[in-house]
This record gives sequence, structure tokens and C-alpha cells, in this order.
Amino acid sequence: MSLSFEGVSYSYHTPAGETEAIRDLTFAVEDGQFVSLIGPSGCGKSTILSLAAGLITPSGGKVARGGGHFGYMLQTDALFPWRTVEQNIFLPLEVKHRNTREMRENALALAEKYGLKEFLKKTPPQLSGGMRQRVALIRTLAAQPDTLLLDEPFSALDYQTRLAVCDDVHAIIKSEHKTALLVTHDISEAISLSDKVISLSARPATVVGEHCIDFGDGSPKSRRASGKFAATFETLRGELGI
Repeated sequence: MSLSFEGVSYSYHTPAGETEAIRDLTFAVEDGQFVSLIGPSGCGKSTILSLAAGLITPSGGKVARGGGHFGYMLQTDALFPWRTVEQNIFLPLEVKHRNTREMRENALALAEKYGLKEFLKKTPPQLSGGMRQRVALIRTLAAQPDTLLLDEPFSALDYQTRLAVCDDVHAIIKSEHKTALLVTHDISEAISLSDKVISLSARPATVVGEHCIDFGDGSPKSRRASGKFAATFETLRGELGI
């Protein structure tokens, strides 16, 4: 088991009072799974990722992490524009004090394996949005996490680029045998990328439904082309009340 939430609750406390963000939330992410959480805006999806990462502590219940390292990919690529692609990829190694020759060589090998070799000396402003997201993913993988936490990492991209980058990121994550938990408000994205989709209620978030995505050949493109895609979309849309 890579990650599990068992009856988790969380409330924010402000001078104006208490806001309940999550209530009795229970779900699990198995090793090697790609799981998506979908829900309405403001329902607490990013809070769930913060709990999964251990950045905040639940008010109740238990978050169990499987003992491996976690990597976090944000809504924006968060690349430093004054650093080269290579220097950006090395950043987690510097922050985590793991900036050894072996770790740098492994990071560069990943960059070359996934098409970044000719871009290593360029800076982020010289790259397209899709290429910047690929750099952000390789940077996250550089520290060799076992589980990736993805906070709507494709939301800033235009539709065509978004489809291409989703396929690209999914292929890399599966090729590297990583576990992933994605939060998104995009139903199509969740279905095409995931082994399992979990739908959430409006705040305070709790699980409305869980759906295994077992059609297609496992690739996002084949899932989008499947005759089961539309029915799954409508089921999830109904659970979200939209």
C-alpha cells in the first residue's frame, strides 16, 4: 500500500472561525496505481494532497504512507527562469542534500531518456509550455520518489497541448513504475489517465464514488477512444452534480 486515508477529517482555523474542509475521508492508493481525485472547485482537493505529503496533520483519522519518498508536482511548473533546465532538474537534489555525482547522473539520464538532452542548457523562457511541464516532471523524478502527488499540473495549458502533455506524463510515470495521485476538476482527464477515479462531494469533501478504469489498453488515447468512456463520464458527472 502506497497511501491510505482512514476516516480523515481536517478543519481550517481562522480568526473568523472554523472551516471544515474534509470529513471522514477514506480511500487507498496501491503501489503502482495512478489514482485521480475529482470534485468541485473548493472542495478540498489540494488540502488532501497536503495531507498526503505530510505538510499538514489531520484533525481526525489517519493518513498512512507506505514508507517511500513522495514527490510533489504543482499547478504551475515553478521553474526558476534564471536557471538552465539542467540546473532546475538538479534543484531537488540540492534542497534535499542529495546532490551527489550519482544522483546528478541519474537525473541527467532521465532527462536524456525523455527527450530533454538538447534543452539542458536552455532556460525555461526558451521552452514551450508543454516542454516546461516535462522538465517539471523530470525535476520531480530526479529525487527518485516512489509516489507522485500531482496538483492539477496541466491546468495552465491550452487544450491541444494539455492532451499531448497528459499522454506524455502518463507514459513517463508508468515507464518509471511510479505511483501517482492526481487531483483535478477535469473528468475527461481523470478517466483517461487513471487506473481508479474517486469522486468527491462539495466541501467538506468526502468520497461519493470509486471507479476502476479497466477499458482500453491502459494509455490515455485508447481510453478516450473507448466506447465505455462516455458512460463513465456521465456517471462521474452525475456524482459531481453537474
